[in-house]
Amino acid sequence: MSDLPGLVDSQLSLHEGIALLKFNRHDVRNELTGTAIAREIVAVCEWANRNSQVGVLVLTGNGTAFSAGGNIHDMHQRKGMFGGTPSEIQNDYRRGIQRMAIAMNSLEVPVIAAVNGAAIGAGFDLACMCDIRLGSVHAKMGETFVNLGIIPGDGGAWFLPRVVGAQRAAELTFSGRIVEADEAQAIGLLLGVYSADELLPSALQMAEGFAKKPREALRIAKRIMRSGQRMNLPDFLDYCASLQSICHTTLEHAEAVRTMVDKVR
Repeated sequence: MSDLPGLVDSQLSLHEGIALLKFNRHDVRNELTGTAIAREIVAVCEWANRNSQVGVLVLTGNGTAFSAGGNIHDMHQRKGMFGGTPSEIQNDYRRGIQRMAIAMNSLEVPVIAAVNGAAIGAGFDLACMCDIRLGSVHAKMGETFVNLGIIPGDGGAWFLPRVVGAQRAAELTFSGRIVEADEAQAIGLLLGVYSADELLPSALQMAEGFAKKPREALRIAKRIMRSGQRMNLPDFLDYCASLQSICHTTLEHAEAVRTMVDKVR
């Protein structure tokens, strides 16, 4: 059984291997700090990792925003995770939004962000935590923390350079500027740009292609791509050989080879 987790501020569905998570707090532009969305992302990542029916995860927002990130009114009033002593604020970050970063980085299945509108601050960083980002013509993206005199406390400074390279990440972080959809595609933030009506169908079409691939190999492929970022080449090759030896003994490999052989006969 799919055993979907119960969610309050998001909507989750699973169809033919595609898990679709829609953030559903348009009233606050799907912010992450004043809603349950960040916690629900953690729950969905953990659910996807233990559920073999999930082949790919798609994230998007209901309404006009993907996610506006932090609640600036709470910052102004020093409420919630933005209030208290430095130690209390540190712990709120560690036990709150940083758990989202860890969960996203530990996600075993491919994840596609369908950026339907503004992805600002922590919302921008969430998009950068995904493997692939597709955007609508209305997408606006920005690493805007410096404009508020703060830093990407959610781990964005770790993810962004891995998406666009160190130099471009520095420019975006130091300027805090908003990037429109066309430029976002040009600099590698977005893989493609679509009309508002075409965005989610295009993301789901891509997800469908991924979900049809052998599930175990798909998860292992994602694992080695992440591992390659932190391992030296000799150790990485040894790791790949070990995982490949497992892949060669799986039923899905045998079936895929048999199908390919039948096609070329």
